[in-house]
Amino acid sequence: MHLLEEDQGRCVKADIISTVEFNPTGELLATGDKGGRVVVFQREQESKNHPHRRGEYNVYSTFQSHEPEFDYLKSLEIEEKINKIRWLPQQNAAYFLLSTNDKTVKLWKISERDKRPEGYNLKDEDGRIRDPTTITALRVPVLRPMDLMVEATPRRIFSNAHTYHINSISVNSDYETYMSTDDLRINLWNLEITNRSFNIVDIKPANMEELTEVITAAEFHPNQCNTFVYSSSKGSIRLCDMRTSALCDNHSKLFEEPEDPSNRSFFSEIISSISDVKFSHSGRYLMTRDYLTVRVWDVNMESKPLETYQVHDYLRSKLCSLYENDCIFDKFECVWNGTDSVLMTGSYNNFFRMFDRNTKRDVTLEASRENSKPRAILKPRKVCVGGKRRKDEISVDSLDFSKKILHTAWHPYENIIAVAATNNLYIFQDKVN
Repeated sequence: MHLLEEDQGRCVKADIISTVEFNPTGELLATGDKGGRVVVFQREQESKNHPHRRGEYNVYSTFQSHEPEFDYLKSLEIEEKINKIRWLPQQNAAYFLLSTNDKTVKLWKISERDKRPEGYNLKDEDGRIRDPTTITALRVPVLRPMDLMVEATPRRIFSNAHTYHINSISVNSDYETYMSTDDLRINLWNLEITNRSFNIVDIKPANMEELTEVITAAEFHPNQCNTFVYSSSKGSIRLCDMRTSALCDNHSKLFEEPEDPSNRSFFSEIISSISDVKFSHSGRYLMTRDYLTVRVWDVNMESKPLETYQVHDYLRSKLCSLYENDCIFDKFECVWNGTDSVLMTGSYNNFFRMFDRNTKRDVTLEASRENSKPRAILKPRKVCVGGKRRKDEISVDSLDFSKKILHTAWHPYENIIAVAATNNLYIFQDKVN
């Protein structure tokens, strides 16, 4: 793995990256942060002078997506933090993306302008309206070249549909609709209509004291527009079919692994909560991430997962202190590579893990400023659990739990990954490239 680029220096809370997402072609990469900003990076085109420069991502556009708000009816502050970004497939020269904070989803258009109109009849070049009595001749307006400007404009604002915090959004494969998910409900929106949405899942009990689980993530099937999946804090995944009924409270399939009684502990319920669920690109498999493991499920087999990968099993003995410092509630994401053969997810100490499904090999890599120079090769890291520690190993007791990789993204076709480590963005590329 080569490091291609990294971003930002010292950490301010607003600069902490809260989501990372490649667009469908991989030419653009968007990050959202806790300050409500979206930064879009564009991939450099290859040139004859710099053939190796292909793959470097440079800032293309930065805009303020969300502002802090206050709900006066409930006396609640609504953070500006961007929870998720999802790109729409490109239909014309402009790019479109959805971004959401806890309450409001916005559709943004990102477009380029390199010409400006000149020669208005009714106003001066600086925009002031002219006195009609001074106009004695008609001019034909012309377009003059100008420096390239990238503009981000909000095209739709989808608000007032969620009582609870939005944790995920997902664009449907019909490219006409998308869903937004909060702790207890999933809403279906048409991308053109902002004043109404359809509630397709509602797990809110009549009496809130009977509440036993919440929805943690949801995603549409990559090519079946009627199918979607959502995960819960109880460790179950429900597959729903919108053709069966308008309200999908009754799932079509339930994927759940019964707990091993020998592993039962006080923390079992917390660590079994699923923090992310992703369909494979083919739509055949589901990947889920809970606190300690990544699981791969076959959509056609509910009885048990096909594969289970231990992300950081050495933390099992540390659950008590992780509970005390609230790390046990961290929500790690997981991603597939373009061919669904390798999985990636994050860990602590700025480590991230990769699992090869074919060879069953796995590797731990570290994203940090100390060991990352551009074009440097990443060395695999190992964590030792007690006993003698080898020279290249790191002890489980010296892991830094404040450094965590929660958000990662994988280029849709190539071996290029983006890893968010607090307020730094690292982009790594396979050395074969």
